[in-house]
Amino acid sequence: MTKVLPRYTESAYTVSEFRGSKGVVTQMINHKKIAAVSLSVLLAATAVGCSSDKQPEAGTAQESAGAADDKTPVTFTYFSFSKEKDVNSNETVIGKELEKQTGVNFKMEFAVGDSKTKSGVMIASGDYADVIVPEGEIDKLLDAGAFIPLDELIEKYGPNIKRVYGPYMDKFRQEDGKIYHLPFSANQGYITDPGISQGAFWIQRSVLKEFGYPTIKTLDEYFDLIKKYKEKYPQVDGKDTIGFAAFAGVKDNFFALTNASMHLAGYPNDGGVIVDMKTHEAKVYSAGEYEKRWIKKLNEVNAQGLFDPESFTVNKDQYLAKLTSGRVLGYFGYNWLVGDATNNLKKAGVDEKRYAPLPIVFDKDIKDQYLDPPAFVNNRGIGISVKAKDPVRIIKFFDNLLKEENQILVQWGIKDQTYTVNEKGRYVLTPEMLKKRNDPEFKRSFGFQYFEYSWPRYGNNSILKDGNSYGVGNQPEVAEMDYTEGDRKILQAYGAKTFADMFSKPDDRPWYPAWSINLGQGTPEQIFGQKSQDLQLKYLPKLIMGSPDAFDGTWKEYTTEFGKLDSKTYEETITKVVKNRIAGKW
Repeated sequence: MTKVLPRYTESAYTVSEFRGSKGVVTQMINHKKIAAVSLSVLLAATAVGCSSDKQPEAGTAQESAGAADDKTPVTFTYFSFSKEKDVNSNETVIGKELEKQTGVNFKMEFAVGDSKTKSGVMIASGDYADVIVPEGEIDKLLDAGAFIPLDELIEKYGPNIKRVYGPYMDKFRQEDGKIYHLPFSANQGYITDPGISQGAFWIQRSVLKEFGYPTIKTLDEYFDLIKKYKEKYPQVDGKDTIGFAAFAGVKDNFFALTNASMHLAGYPNDGGVIVDMKTHEAKVYSAGEYEKRWIKKLNEVNAQGLFDPESFTVNKDQYLAKLTSGRVLGYFGYNWLVGDATNNLKKAGVDEKRYAPLPIVFDKDIKDQYLDPPAFVNNRGIGISVKAKDPVRIIKFFDNLLKEENQILVQWGIKDQTYTVNEKGRYVLTPEMLKKRNDPEFKRSFGFQYFEYSWPRYGNNSILKDGNSYGVGNQPEVAEMDYTEGDRKILQAYGAKTFADMFSKPDDRPWYPAWSINLGQGTPEQIFGQKSQDLQLKYLPKLIMGSPDAFDGTWKEYTTEFGKLDSKTYEETITKVVKNRIAGKW
């Protein structure tokens, strides 16, 4: 089943899916089950002169090497399964400042191509970077024994790690009781996000303006409005207007098509399931009534010429180019996934071609739940690999990064350069600073794009000790300042102060998000997730692009195949964990 990580910062966010291990499973080693064997192998390796491959235990040989605050220049390797431009951290302003404090630079490399293939090759070869951000490959890499346990390192060298993660420690320990990664969501206090950084049905602002900013709530109303506009304006700059474009040409991002059905039914992003608010039973929605209603509507939209025929073939760059072209009238998606496109539109000043978020649902009596409730995501984070040259030096870097002044650095930057402080002690931006913030290349060169998320950190919705928001976009003064005249016009038309005001407040969900439940590699639940997504990849394009007359027959074929999968075990497992989390057991 598809699962997606909530991300509230301005930078693009990483998404992942449950992944199978077929083809590389024989190369995997479960470090949690063969500790005794590992010791004997290690001793044997030492006896035959392979000591160069031996990894020192935390607190022994490495302790003496890193006992003092060593600032000798050193470069470690960093690999992330997200998509970004490779860089040395000290080539950014933030990275250079952190190097001054610690002597540490990271050669940062990011995934190219299929993450599943990359992780398989990495595991088979044992060629790991010093530090890894595994994203959706975390279960596979944990089972392969790619990470060292961090408990002793944290105890000896991590006072700030303990301060930040202390209340959450038991929520991300593995089955053996040890900690192998530090998550990205340890909130220190809580402030809501005034914008829509998560999911919504987005509509080009020119469409709303053309029809006097109408109130539209249902899926039918949404597409009726797009249809009317396209009929009136069939071309943009000599090219055909695109009614609705889905981002379904990249397997890793197929969730941008499939997740819509749960939102339309009034549920937040719990991954592959919807959870009943009364019984707390988790149910798979794939191949069910909600997915059928959504996909059938897209089939109808396609027959009307409103659906982009390239939706299943475009790569990310091509999709973002479509959104910035002014031709696309609507799409469903997560704002962090298309951040560069929306920022570029804003930078270009083409306000009417930007997109407004709408809380679209199937029927008027459905309460939308697009906004995420307070959450803790325990299966995403950063770990130190078994190949790390100096785990002590790395954990000290992590701990130093978690000092509040450095958490301010990676989010706000440098005072009077990228933010300022007003007479009330509030962090604010000047117009020039705000303009830079909306420039993707500036964010890369300064280092925000690299450091504001995929490192040990406070949670996105945290509050700093002085009362300011940790996340720049969550600071009310910044959110208000960042609005264009077009933003204000839309908000005024819909009686809202912020875009979040246009959406229903989230209901409390103590288990949220269910997609963060660790299912493990090769389990029946993980296999179900992989096979169910394979069926979606096979059948949903046929269902959407095919003749309306053929829909029911293809749907029956799809659900027949889906019915052969073990969804019951999957649902029972998720339900059990959901109920445990409600009871405070993570």
